[in-house]
Amino acid sequence: MIRASVPADVPALHALIRELARYERLEDAHVGTELQLGEHLFGARRYCEALMAEDLGPGGPRVVGFALFFHNYSTFLTQPGMYLEDLFVLPDARRRGHGRDLLRAVARIAVERGCGRFEWAVLHWNEPAVRFYKALGAEPLDEWGLFRLTGDALTDLAR
Repeated sequence: MIRASVPADVPALHALIRELARYERLEDAHVGTELQLGEHLFGARRYCEALMAEDLGPGGPRVVGFALFFHNYSTFLTQPGMYLEDLFVLPDARRRGHGRDLLRAVARIAVERGCGRFEWAVLHWNEPAVRFYKALGAEPLDEWGLFRLTGDALTDLAR
Protein backbone atom coordinates (compact mmCIF):
# COMPACT_ATOMS: atom_id res chain seq x y z
CA MET A 1 0.00 0.00 0.00
CA ILE A 2 1.24 3.49 -0.89
CA ARG A 3 0.15 6.54 1.07
CA ALA A 4 1.18 10.14 1.69
CA SER A 5 3.48 10.65 4.63
CA VAL A 6 2.18 12.25 7.81
CA PRO A 7 4.15 13.92 10.60
CA ALA A 8 4.11 10.71 12.66
CA ASP A 9 6.12 9.04 9.85
CA VAL A 10 9.16 11.28 10.31
CA PRO A 11 11.09 8.90 12.63
CA ALA A 12 10.48 5.91 10.34
CA LEU A 13 11.32 7.97 7.25
CA HIS A 14 14.53 9.23 8.86
CA ALA A 15 15.50 5.63 9.70
CA LEU A 16 14.82 4.56 6.09
CA ILE A 17 17.01 7.41 4.85
CA ARG A 18 19.78 6.13 7.14
CA GLU A 19 19.35 2.66 5.58
CA LEU A 20 19.52 4.20 2.11
CA ALA A 21 22.74 5.99 3.04
CA ARG A 22 24.16 2.68 4.26
CA TYR A 23 23.13 0.94 1.01
CA GLU A 24 24.69 3.70 -1.10
CA ARG A 25 27.87 3.61 1.02
CA LEU A 26 27.28 7.22 2.04
CA GLU A 27 26.67 6.88 5.77
CA ASP A 28 29.03 9.76 6.55
CA ALA A 29 26.91 12.04 4.35
CA HIS A 30 23.75 11.34 6.36
CA VAL A 31 23.89 14.23 8.81
CA GLY A 32 20.32 15.56 8.73
CA THR A 33 18.07 15.28 11.75
CA GLU A 34 14.49 14.16 12.24
CA LEU A 35 13.63 17.71 13.29
CA GLN A 36 14.97 19.14 10.01
CA LEU A 37 13.21 16.47 7.96
CA GLY A 38 9.89 17.10 9.70
CA GLU A 39 10.21 20.85 9.22
CA HIS A 40 10.99 20.49 5.51
CA LEU A 41 8.13 18.03 4.93
CA PHE A 42 5.45 19.64 7.09
CA GLY A 43 6.63 23.11 8.14
CA ALA A 44 5.50 26.55 7.03
CA ARG A 45 7.46 26.17 3.78
CA ARG A 46 7.29 22.63 2.44
CA TYR A 47 10.44 21.86 0.49
CA CYS A 48 9.59 18.26 -0.31
CA GLU A 49 6.94 15.56 -0.05
CA ALA A 50 7.14 11.87 0.69
CA LEU A 51 5.13 8.78 0.00
CA MET A 52 5.35 5.72 2.20
CA ALA A 53 5.14 2.07 1.16
CA GLU A 54 3.61 -0.31 3.67
CA ASP A 55 3.46 -4.08 3.84
CA LEU A 56 0.26 -5.35 5.39
CA GLY A 57 1.37 -8.33 7.43
CA PRO A 58 -0.07 -10.32 10.31
CA GLY A 59 1.34 -7.81 12.80
CA GLY A 60 -0.36 -4.91 11.02
CA PRO A 61 1.08 -2.38 8.58
CA ARG A 62 4.86 -1.94 8.47
CA VAL A 63 6.60 0.91 6.63
CA VAL A 64 9.05 -0.72 4.19
CA GLY A 65 9.94 2.06 1.76
CA PHE A 66 9.56 5.64 0.65
CA ALA A 67 9.80 8.07 -2.23
CA LEU A 68 10.86 11.65 -1.45
CA PHE A 69 10.25 14.20 -4.22
CA PHE A 70 9.83 17.89 -5.01
CA HIS A 71 9.03 20.19 -7.91
CA ASN A 72 11.55 21.66 -10.31
CA TYR A 73 10.92 23.68 -13.44
CA SER A 74 11.70 23.28 -17.13
CA THR A 75 12.29 26.57 -18.92
CA PHE A 76 12.26 24.78 -22.28
CA LEU A 77 8.89 23.15 -21.63
CA THR A 78 7.68 26.11 -19.53
CA GLN A 79 6.16 23.54 -17.22
CA PRO A 80 6.83 22.33 -13.72
CA GLY A 81 8.63 19.04 -13.36
CA MET A 82 8.97 16.46 -10.63
CA TYR A 83 12.31 15.40 -9.19
CA LEU A 84 12.63 12.18 -7.24
CA GLU A 85 15.34 12.74 -4.66
CA ASP A 86 15.24 9.26 -3.16
CA LEU A 87 13.46 5.96 -3.62
CA PHE A 88 14.21 3.14 -1.21
CA VAL A 89 12.66 -0.15 -0.20
CA LEU A 90 14.08 -2.28 2.62
CA PRO A 91 15.94 -5.34 1.30
CA ASP A 92 13.52 -7.83 2.89
CA ALA A 93 10.56 -6.13 1.19
CA ARG A 94 11.99 -5.90 -2.33
CA ARG A 95 10.58 -7.68 -5.36
CA ARG A 96 7.02 -7.21 -4.10
CA GLY A 97 6.19 -4.21 -6.29
CA HIS A 98 6.73 -1.46 -3.70
CA GLY A 99 9.34 0.39 -5.78
CA ARG A 100 7.19 0.28 -8.91
CA ASP A 101 4.12 1.36 -6.92
CA LEU A 102 6.01 4.28 -5.35
CA LEU A 103 7.25 5.45 -8.76
CA ARG A 104 3.77 5.06 -10.26
CA ALA A 105 2.28 7.13 -7.43
CA VAL A 106 4.81 9.95 -7.91
CA ALA A 107 4.24 9.82 -11.68
CA ARG A 108 0.49 10.16 -11.09
CA ILE A 109 1.06 13.20 -8.89
CA ALA A 110 3.31 14.71 -11.57
CA VAL A 111 0.68 14.17 -14.27
CA GLU A 112 -2.12 15.53 -12.05
CA ARG A 113 -0.06 18.66 -11.38
CA GLY A 114 0.71 19.27 -15.05
CA CYS A 115 4.38 18.35 -14.89
CA GLY A 116 6.15 17.91 -18.20
CA ARG A 117 8.79 15.53 -16.89
CA PHE A 118 9.78 13.30 -14.00
CA GLU A 119 13.50 12.91 -13.32
CA TRP A 120 15.93 11.37 -10.87
CA ALA A 121 19.57 10.38 -10.57
CA VAL A 122 21.00 6.92 -9.94
CA LEU A 123 24.48 5.84 -8.96
CA HIS A 124 26.19 4.20 -11.94
CA TRP A 125 27.24 1.16 -9.88
CA ASN A 126 23.65 0.47 -8.81
CA GLU A 127 22.93 -1.90 -11.69
CA PRO A 128 19.75 -3.39 -10.17
CA ALA A 129 18.23 0.10 -9.99
CA VAL A 130 19.40 0.99 -13.51
CA ARG A 131 17.79 -2.19 -14.91
CA PHE A 132 14.61 -1.54 -12.93
CA TYR A 133 14.29 2.05 -14.20
CA LYS A 134 14.99 1.06 -17.80
CA ALA A 135 12.37 -1.69 -17.58
CA LEU A 136 9.83 1.00 -16.63
CA GLY A 137 10.72 2.98 -19.76
CA ALA A 138 13.05 5.55 -18.17
CA GLU A 139 15.96 6.68 -20.30
CA PRO A 140 19.39 7.64 -18.95
CA LEU A 141 20.54 11.14 -19.88
CA ASP A 142 24.16 10.25 -20.52
CA GLU A 143 24.92 13.58 -22.18
CA TRP A 144 24.16 15.45 -18.95
CA GLY A 145 26.49 15.59 -15.96
CA LEU A 146 25.48 16.32 -12.40
CA PHE A 147 27.25 19.18 -10.62
CA ARG A 148 27.03 20.00 -6.94
CA LEU A 149 28.16 22.76 -4.58
CA THR A 150 28.19 22.09 -0.83
CA GLY A 151 29.83 23.38 2.31
CA ASP A 152 32.55 25.99 1.88
CA ALA A 153 32.28 26.00 -1.92
CA LEU A 154 28.60 26.90 -1.70
CA THR A 155 29.23 29.53 0.95
CA ASP A 156 32.13 31.03 -1.03
CA LEU A 157 30.06 31.33 -4.19
CA ALA A 158 27.20 32.92 -2.26
CA ARG A 159 29.48 35.75 -1.05
